[in-house]
Order: sequence, then structure tokens, then C-alpha cells
Amino acid sequence: MIDIPPHQLPKDTGWIEVITGCMFSGKTEELIRRLRRAQIAKQKVKIFKPRIDARYSENSIVSHNEQSLPSILIDDIIEVLKHSDDAQVIGIDEAQFFNESIIHICNSLASKGKRVIVAGLDQDYTGKPFEPMPQLLAIAEYITKQHAICVVCGNPADKTQRKTSESERVIVGAANIYEARCRKCHYIPKES
Repeated sequence: MIDIPPHQLPKDTGWIEVITGCMFSGKTEELIRRLRRAQIAKQKVKIFKPRIDARYSENSIVSHNEQSLPSILIDDIIEVLKHSDDAQVIGIDEAQFFNESIIHICNSLASKGKRVIVAGLDQDYTGKPFEPMPQLLAIAEYITKQHAICVVCGNPADKTQRKTSESERVIVGAANIYEARCRKCHYIPKES
């Protein structure tokens, strides 16, 4: 379960947990930790990730430190409803890559008594809120903000620095394109 006192856990209802932060902050690692604990507790778990994110694997969510769990690759968030009838716990990774429908889907699943755990970036590479994460944060019962370590100065990092000059909002990549930065060391790359 999440790390809160047992007397504060919901009973006879579902809920939404959001794990957020910058790249390399351990969001997927924390998602995997929570989902593994649910599996150990013999709960029926279903895990989803967007097709756009095939960086490490097509059939698993994978953290940057190579922890993984099998997942279902989906094109549209509505597919979660088709695959999760028998699930007690639903994990969704890289939520920022889904459209606004994820808000309704997560609310619907939680209203059906399911524990919904969502992980995703809260800001894009320019430091702007990365929709639909702000809306998910607003409706979640539990929020965990993860921090990385700034690769420049060693401070806690909550920004994702793009190391290339492309200006598209979504470019899927890892350490080859991005690094963690603190507020002081983060800057928006100029287009070339």
C-alpha cells in the first residue's frame, strides 16, 4: 500500500494516487514498487502504458534503473476500461502522453472501487504544466512528488532539461535527450 497510516486508508471505495516529478526522479520505480506490493498482497493488478513509450520495452513498464513489470501497451486511454473489469489495482505509466480522457477514466475506475495509481511528468521541458497531469493532481486522493538530483549542481531537481534544440513538446527519449535540473540550473533551449 501507500505509505500512510492504516487508519487513514479508504475503506469500501476506490481512490486515485498520482506519482509525479521530473525525468529521472524515480516515478516509474515508485509505481513498480506499489504495484509489486499489491501483487504480493494477492490483489489483481493490471498495468498500462502508452504505445508512444517503447524506449525500453514494448510489453513492460521499465524504470531507468531497469526494474520492470509486464504491462499492456495501449493507443488510447479508453482501452484501460476494456482490460480492467477484474482488476482491483490499476497502474498507468507515462500519463502525460494520454489525452484529457484519462481524467474521466481514472475517476470512473476509482468510483467502481478500484485503486488507480498513475505516474507521469508534471512539467514539460520548458517548465510548463504537462496536461493532463495538473487535472489528475487535482482529483487524486494521494499525491507523491518525486525529485531527482540536478546533474549540474547536485541540488534536488524538479525540472526536465532537454539537451537538444527541437521545440516539439513531446519527444520520447531518455538520458540521450534529457537530464534532471534544479530551478537554478534549468533553462529553455533556444531553437537552432
